[in-house]
Amino acid sequence: MEIKLKKTNYVSGVVEVPADKSVTHRAVMLSSLAEGNSIVRNYLPSDDCNRTIEAFCQMGAEIKIDNGSLYIKGAGLKLAKPQNGKYNIYAGNSGTTTRLLSGILAGQKFEAVITGDDSLSKRPMRRVILPLSQMGADIKSNDGLLPLIIKGRNPLKALNYESDKSTAQVKSAVLFAGLYADGVTTYKEPAKSRDHSERMLKAFGADITVSGNFVTVYPAERLTAQDITVPGDISSAAFFIAAALIVPDSNLSIRNVGVNPTRDGLIEVLKQMGADITLTNMREISQEPVCDIVVKYSKLKAVDIDASLVPRMVDEIPVFVLIATQASGVTRISGAKELRVKESDRIEAVTSQFKKLGAQVESLEDGFIINGNSGFNLTGTVVDSFEDHRIAMTLAVASLIAEGETVIRDSHCVDISFPGFYKVLKNICR
Repeated sequence: MEIKLKKTNYVSGVVEVPADKSVTHRAVMLSSLAEGNSIVRNYLPSDDCNRTIEAFCQMGAEIKIDNGSLYIKGAGLKLAKPQNGKYNIYAGNSGTTTRLLSGILAGQKFEAVITGDDSLSKRPMRRVILPLSQMGADIKSNDGLLPLIIKGRNPLKALNYESDKSTAQVKSAVLFAGLYADGVTTYKEPAKSRDHSERMLKAFGADITVSGNFVTVYPAERLTAQDITVPGDISSAAFFIAAALIVPDSNLSIRNVGVNPTRDGLIEVLKQMGADITLTNMREISQEPVCDIVVKYSKLKAVDIDASLVPRMVDEIPVFVLIATQASGVTRISGAKELRVKESDRIEAVTSQFKKLGAQVESLEDGFIINGNSGFNLTGTVVDSFEDHRIAMTLAVASLIAEGETVIRDSHCVDISFPGFYKVLKNICR
């Protein structure tokens, strides 16, 4: 499937972005492991999150969907063997489902197999296999790739683990496995990655402490059901923030956006560049800070981003590169090698497709050099999403300032995180 898009005069109006994908995954998982009845309001009904819902339905949780909410009767920490095929769980394109679920399966008393689509089957899993194996789980893989055959152990061995990467998926897998351990499990990372798991584990009654880049979790006898309201996803909001910043005369409001301090790196960097961004109506919903964001077209100046900031904006880097093409000066991004093992090689995807549009972007092994030119327009052409939702949405925003017509191949992949994205984008274009 492809979509054809054209330049717009300006963007304006009010946008409500979909619920946060990361928070939805974790809310479904912990509600399913809890005792009692939880409600997850404003969940994200995307392809990825549906894989998590289906997985836990297979293992004994009762999950009903009603009027945009999930009603979940938890199965408790001891799940049932998945009742599908040869104990298979299909994770589709969802790395979050795969890696976090691996930590939970590591502490069960049965064997299960996680499979995925072609894209997920190329993504690295050794990063979770290593610590979970050290905890005593028996995990077989296809040379570090899917399928994963996980034979759990209960209790697992407590672990003191120091990761060489800042990745919330690995951290969450170890913390979830730590619930099933025979002692205290500690996780350390180079820079603090997103902390949705820590916040939510605490809400569900787990004994967990956080100190800087250290997280400690104690074994759990039970988790207690909770009502969770999922905030809007800042990673989805990023595309509309970008549109308002780079299309002249734009003024846009984005409501109910989660601004967790481990996820707000994009806003911090954009303000350094001179962006007119105002955060209003600050509040807290289900342990997560939330606000409304008002964005106006801005003349931006280049900035450098290094490894210390990358974990706080890793999903937003593709659309940030687009913003940087419109800033005056040279923007450099380093320490982002993780982008090469996402749904696509995002460094290669962004560089190759932006060059087609006429932008001056060079790839580095771990980032980009972007030669920006404030007010410089791109030229529409046929571009590829590589079936990566964030690449497709970035190219769609680029089309708003590109002369002529932009055609995006495999445009349907946006459904992984943002069903209805193109309709929302069309509604703000004037």
